Formats: sequence, structure tokens, C-alpha cells
Amino acid sequence: MQVTDQAVGVREGEALDPKKVRLFLDKTLPDLTGELTIRQFPSGFSNLTYQIRVGDQELVLRRPPVGAKIKSAHDMGREYRILTALHPVFPLCPKPLAFSEDPATMGCPFYIMEKIKGIILRKDLPAGLTFTPDQAHTLCTNLVRLQADLHAIDVRSAGLAFLGKPEGYVARQVKGWSERYRNARTPDAPDFEKVMAWLKEKMQPDTDSPTLVHNDYKLDNVVLNPQSPMEIIGVLDWEMATYGDPLMDLGNSLAYWIDRTDPEECQMLRGGPTNLDGALTRREIIDLYAEITGRSMDAFDFYLCFGMFRLAVIAQQIYQRYHKGITRDPRFAMLIGAVQILERAALRLMDNSKL
Repeated sequence: MQVTDQAVGVREGEALDPKKVRLFLDKTLPDLTGELTIRQFPSGFSNLTYQIRVGDQELVLRRPPVGAKIKSAHDMGREYRILTALHPVFPLCPKPLAFSEDPATMGCPFYIMEKIKGIILRKDLPAGLTFTPDQAHTLCTNLVRLQADLHAIDVRSAGLAFLGKPEGYVARQVKGWSERYRNARTPDAPDFEKVMAWLKEKMQPDTDSPTLVHNDYKLDNVVLNPQSPMEIIGVLDWEMATYGDPLMDLGNSLAYWIDRTDPEECQMLRGGPTNLDGALTRREIIDLYAEITGRSMDAFDFYLCFGMFRLAVIAQQIYQRYHKGITRDPRFAMLIGAVQILERAALRLMDNSKL
């Protein structure tokens, strides 16, 4: 029975040169010995992630996607610097090992980190893994508590103040993601103008207690203990981490969270088993986070709507690369449907909001 995340063969057009990778490893991590093999982790739509095995040791290599031009979303140097500062105070993030921006190796910056071995949940539970309702409830509770723990890290003492400027954070997010959507929109995409106007009108003021913001905290970015799958042993994908409003972070997380009672078309967007019996609902997550942190959730409709819009922008940016023929990954062709569903979900939220 295999329930841990498995690498597969490398996709066409995304291969690494094993001779150049080996040369880099020999220079930076000379203690590694044995035959080199390279495989790719198949999930995810952003940075490319590879399993590098040297003998019996497994590492992970991260690089930007082929053809990506959104530098801020694929800054390998920044991500490596984040992990370097964060790991001493938050050992659940991967330990970074080596970084390069020399284009001679693979034509782009990349870095290598330790692999956290465990279970990563995708859309449905892998064969052989089950959760009772109590276990599903415990996992969800642990997920929320860990996000609150992340928001409690002292950003400045950890040396992470370089992440961003919390003043004006919310306004910059609304403005910046609106511009990104307009720039990435293809002829078959909705215009989202009503949603963007609502977000601008209902924009919340800056928080007086900014925190570390992961910006992509969700079930398939955490690693679970194979011996006790309710326990989280790792948090991955720090590429978009910043310093800002924790409610924006929670709103981004809940944009991915599909309740069992959500409309059928929204079920198509489910990327994790959030529909398990016993799993917390979005409302229960909001209430639990409020209980843990003491933060007011009175205006959370704004944060959740922004999270849905931001997720649509990410999907649209990736879809645009497919639409232009920059990438041939067939998964990307379906993302236009996700963009359309997310617009309808955001409009429903707006219609029912009391803001």
C-alpha cells in the first residue's frame, strides 16, 4: 500500500540535464554519493518540483515553470531566503540546501531542499487511507491551529521583515491582482469587473497586527505523518509568502475549501478531501480561527471574496500560458472552466453579503 506522495516520469518539455545537475551537486553538496536519478512530482500548477535521488538520499529541486514571466511569483532566490530564515524558528518548513542563479545549469534560478517524507492529500484519499469523522475533524482542526501558529511567528526577530511592507498591504493586493487579471485575460475569460469593483468598494483597512502570510496554505501544501495522518509534519510551497494581513491569508486558504454542501459545479474545483464526513466547513474554520486568535471576523466576506478572485487570477495566468502555446501541459486547458466557476461563486457571495 502506497499512500505517500510519489514522483513520476518527467513531463515532455520539462526535463533537466542530468549531467549539469550532477555537476552542480558535486560542487555544492559533495557528500552525496551514488547514482543520480531525476523524477518529477506531477501535481501543482506553479513552480516545477523534481525528486532528485542520489544513491539512497532524496532531495527536492524547485525551478520556475517553462515560459513563466511573472517574476514575483517564481522568485527562487526569495523562496530560498525565506526558508533559510524560517527553518530555525519553524522546522516544519523544508530545510534549504543549495541555490543557484547561474543560467548554465538549467537556464533559470533554482534551489534544492531536503525532502519531507509523508502523505500529501490530493483531491481524494489515496487507496488504503481512510479517516473516521473524528479523525477528519482532528486533521482540519490541526490545519487551522497550525495556520494560527504561523501567524504568531515574530516576523522581525526571525529575520523575515524583508518579506514585505504591511502598510497598505490590502490595497496593494486588490489593485495588483486586478491588474494581473486584466493583463492575463483571454477572449474566452469572464471580465470579473463587477467583482473587482466590489472588492475596491468593500476594501478593509490595514490590520494593526500584521503577520507572516504563507499565501498558499492548503491541504495539499502540508505533509502528514504516515503513522498518524492527522498530524502535520511539514508545510510546503513558500514562494508567495509575505508580511501582511492574516485574514487575507485565511481568505486565500478558504477559497480552496469546498464544503460538502457547495453547488455541484464548485465540487469540480475541489483539490483536497474537504468533503469528508467530519471535515470542518468554511464557517467552522472561520469560527475556530476567531476563537484561537481573538480576531474579528465581521468583514470576512471581503477576505473570502478576495481569495476566490485571487485564485481565479492564478488560474487565468496559467491558462494564458496554455492559450498562447507557451506550455502544452493538458491540465492547463481546463483552468478556464475554473475561472468561470470562481466568478460565479464570488458573485453569489457578494449577493448574499451584508457588507
